[in-house]
Amino acid sequence: MQERRFVSEGPGLKPPPETGFFSAPLARPGGSIFSAVQQQDYSAMIWLKRRDRMERSQQKCIAVFALLCCFAVLLALIFSAVDVWGEDEDGVTEENCSKDCRIVLVENIPGELSFNSSPHVPLIVGLNHLLDQAKLSVEIVSPYWALTSADQGSRLYSAYQGQYLFQRLLSLKSRGVKLKIVSDQPNSTEVKSMSDRHAEVRYVNMTALTRGRLLSSFWVVDRKHIYIGSAGMSWKALSKLKELGVIMYDCSCLALDLHRIFSFYWQLQYRDYIPSIWSKRVTAVFSRDQPLHLRLNSTDAAAYVSTSPELFCPKGRSRDVDAIRHVIREAKRFVYISITDYLPLVNRSFRGSAIIRYWSPIDELLREAAVLRKVKVRLLISLWTRTHPLTFNFMTSMQALCTGLPVCSIEVRFYRGKEQMGGFQHMINENKFMVTDNAIYIGNLDWVGSKFASNAGAGVVIQESENQRKGQDSIVEQLTAAFERDWFSPFTISLLSGSTALQESQHGRQKLQALKTKPERREHE
Repeated sequence: MQERRFVSEGPGLKPPPETGFFSAPLARPGGSIFSAVQQQDYSAMIWLKRRDRMERSQQKCIAVFALLCCFAVLLALIFSAVDVWGEDEDGVTEENCSKDCRIVLVENIPGELSFNSSPHVPLIVGLNHLLDQAKLSVEIVSPYWALTSADQGSRLYSAYQGQYLFQRLLSLKSRGVKLKIVSDQPNSTEVKSMSDRHAEVRYVNMTALTRGRLLSSFWVVDRKHIYIGSAGMSWKALSKLKELGVIMYDCSCLALDLHRIFSFYWQLQYRDYIPSIWSKRVTAVFSRDQPLHLRLNSTDAAAYVSTSPELFCPKGRSRDVDAIRHVIREAKRFVYISITDYLPLVNRSFRGSAIIRYWSPIDELLREAAVLRKVKVRLLISLWTRTHPLTFNFMTSMQALCTGLPVCSIEVRFYRGKEQMGGFQHMINENKFMVTDNAIYIGNLDWVGSKFASNAGAGVVIQESENQRKGQDSIVEQLTAAFERDWFSPFTISLLSGSTALQESQHGRQKLQALKTKPERREHE
């Protein structure tokens, strides 16, 4: 049998592959299935990766959205805590405000007092002149509202001036002038009466905020004229009490800054806490470190306003204590202080018990100025029923510092008023100012540690260029003359005499109280 051969067989050719179980033709279907499965797995993996990416992207979006919501809630809380946009400032800015100003010293000198020199512009005249100038708005902060007196009525001529000023305030609406008032006395009948007569009134709950009082006393008229001083809106302050302040005309730069303090109070209505974030409309325009440079009665000067307490000082605002310390530190020859009460103590209650501690910021600086820098220090303090006995201890220790020192001068005198029946003090010196050889400070608070710690007040610092000072045009010279007039007046007594007078008055009050209570005890018997 012949062996079968392929024609194509040859020495360089391979035989065709044999068919079998693992032959190529049978393996191709399985490979395609495997490849298809691999491709499906790969597609599934790609889909899973894409899904993971989408889920992560969605999670990021959700996180970003949550953050945006939190931010929006935070902004809402901030907006609710303070009016971020604030009051319209009528286009007045630090760049375009007026820096060429006129300043006038205003006083109330009770009719019973007589001085050798003529007094400055009467306070009531200055306030009425401000109302004459008003065309747009009058903003007032006052610790008291008692321009009319129910018990005195119109029988006293001294009460007439307060009543007249009250009626003029009520008539501002008929002239198209807005009247805005900030007070911490919601039960004041006068404030309620003005609110009923179209005045805008807001109340600050000082008890909840600082457990103190709103003792600030200033006016802002048309955002260009201001008054700041010791007098509140009381008929007694316009007739029976010795008051002092300043009025500045056409000074929109400083008026803008004082208006921002007013706006700060204005936004505290219904608040029982101080927001930690404030708008720019209530922050300071000028400060101790960056004062306003201006022309004041044709004299180059620098000025700024300050506030108390520290809790009421938004960004950049100088504290009253820091302003006072700065003026004392810059004095070269003398520091003259006229104040109602001086007591470097802080008296606070904690869990029902009183805590008293020494309050040194001002007291230590006065001692340092006299002993180390040879600056003459004079303190004129009011002597009245509320004078604290420890005041004499501090003043005695301060004067004793100069014992044996050849160039050291610390003098203390007391301005003694007149007490009438009912405990009302007539002719009390309510002044709250300091004047040095180059600057003045006029504020609203007595120099008592507790006052600065919890009460709201405001002050103004003016520092003049000594080279350009011009006699009567200089506010430093005017205030120095006013202090020396009071210092050498017959109404002042020495430190020793003041201590004796206070002891006698306290003993007299105790005897009077005993006489009043003795008949009552007999009736009970």
